[in-house]
Amino acid sequence: MTHSQGSWTGGALTARSFLKPHHVARAMFHPTWIPESLDPSVDALKRVRVIAGAVAAFGVYTFVEGGFAFDEMLDNAATACVVLLFITPLTVGVMLYLWQRSGAGTAGQLRQPLVRSLKLLLLFVGSALGTVLIFQLGGALGTLGSLLFSLVGLWMGFFVIAGAYRISGNFFGTAAVHRCLPPLLATVTTWLMAIPDLVTGDLHGLGLAMGVFFILGAPVTVTGIALLEMRRLEQRYGIRLAAHPATLPTPTPTPTPPPPSYAPNGFVPPQGNPYAPSGNPYGTPPQGNPYAPGPQNPYMPQPPHHPQRPHGHGPHGG
Repeated sequence: MTHSQGSWTGGALTARSFLKPHHVARAMFHPTWIPESLDPSVDALKRVRVIAGAVAAFGVYTFVEGGFAFDEMLDNAATACVVLLFITPLTVGVMLYLWQRSGAGTAGQLRQPLVRSLKLLLLFVGSALGTVLIFQLGGALGTLGSLLFSLVGLWMGFFVIAGAYRISGNFFGTAAVHRCLPPLLATVTTWLMAIPDLVTGDLHGLGLAMGVFFILGAPVTVTGIALLEMRRLEQRYGIRLAAHPATLPTPTPTPTPPPPSYAPNGFVPPQGNPYAPSGNPYGTPPQGNPYAPGPQNPYMPQPPHHPQRPHGHGPHGG
């Protein structure tokens, strides 16, 4: 990591940043102490996992319900926050118990990244619940108050949605504890969100086959991608979920050098002529002109009617 360990936003926030809530969300919910992705392939898997989870959760829900219900979305957001508030520390606690039981390390060695991840979790849950509360209170006020709360609620809504995208990728910065915790937490969370519907039989008015298919779409998709992500971490970098973080190697992320400032669209054309041999073939070589074979010009023909004769052999020579 290139930023200082004590910095949260790395000085990325300015007064103008608050005009764009997604910029604030990026600085707040993906702080500088979260480690960078190890390589583009792992980062790509993480993005696919986030997109697949969002499509399976919101897209399938909208299709099943036949429309997008804003009030229902607020209720689901509040429920998801409560689930995250309990299931994330519980899952991490189970892994801490398993790691400490192996004797390879202690939980005290991970205190700093654990506290930071907990702060990030509380920050996101508080922002999401605060946004839900703002929208609920907006309808109980007068016209002016409702307009003011609506503007604040819209800003908070974009802020929380952008933050949810960041959180889904880093899962509250738990990669600072263990690289395999984000895919594990994503898998556990999506399954716990789907199991109540399966247990209660709430299939949203669909038949058994279609209801199970739509409900299990999110957890199955996210689980498959998460397993592939953890497998790649183990095969390429030796990072296993069952191993205590203190025993794991510290891989260095593959650096991606930025393009020069003069390169258009980040593309640097090849320098020089790739088809020209080394040196200047058209310059004056050390031995003169290579196309002149001798002191005479071989391309200048001799006059046909005045052939040169040897001295002393004329027609009247003696």
